[in-house]
Amino acid sequence: MPELPEVETVVRGLRGPLVGRTITGVSYDYPGGLVTPDGPIFAARIVGQTVQSIERRAKYIVIRLDPDTLIIHLKMTGRLYVVPNDHVDYADRWVHFNFQLDNGHQLRFSDSRKFGRVYLVGDQSEVTGRLGPEPLDDDFTLDAFRARIQGRSGTLKPLLLNQFFLAGMGNIYVDEALFASRLHPLRRADTLREADIARLYEAIRAVLREGIRREGASVNWYRKPDGTKGSAQDGLQVYGHAGDPCPNCGRPIEKTVVGQRGTHLCPDCQQ
Repeated sequence: MPELPEVETVVRGLRGPLVGRTITGVSYDYPGGLVTPDGPIFAARIVGQTVQSIERRAKYIVIRLDPDTLIIHLKMTGRLYVVPNDHVDYADRWVHFNFQLDNGHQLRFSDSRKFGRVYLVGDQSEVTGRLGPEPLDDDFTLDAFRARIQGRSGTLKPLLLNQFFLAGMGNIYVDEALFASRLHPLRRADTLREADIARLYEAIRAVLREGIRREGASVNWYRKPDGTKGSAQDGLQVYGHAGDPCPNCGRPIEKTVVGQRGTHLCPDCQQ
């Protein structure tokens, strides 16, 4: 599933071709329950609205229209791209939402697994209101992180994956942040010392910034809006490296399961 760096890259790639464009039509065959409001109401309501700006909140793509807000979650296999009406793309076989634009282009939402979600709301908080803080925001300081983690007793990996605790983190970057901070995924949050909290805070922000700089990790379905791959996968230290030597100590990276998620770690560096 695309995480914060991947979604941020998609947002940046969509701004150029979308901002200022008016939606003139919608076609869809998305299953019921994955689009809000129901399809016919959605289509009638969005036509004629113009894209004002595009932002990211956690793993959500937030497209501000006038007067509504279009919110899209890519989930596992979603991909968004803007192309001329007559353009043929390999991902078109999985397009289930197609937004016609006023300049002869289309915003297409390809999603082979049909797990993605599409919302049209008057108030963004209806979808994102309960999410935790953004880890790269200026006001997410070490003090703010310390205040959130103190009093927590759960294990670290499930806690960091909890979108209500911290927004945007997923399996890849949690594994990378825990490795960088030398903390075991099963370590209990209430056992962290001040130095541990500080290392984890810095590691979270560092791995996310590096992921954005490399325009996301194309380890599965993720592609940028132009169809090319990101390169963050080339810089991953432990994720996807089971059996490879640890870049720090040389011991083989192990893969286990934590909270029903495949988890990569070095058993020496992350005791």
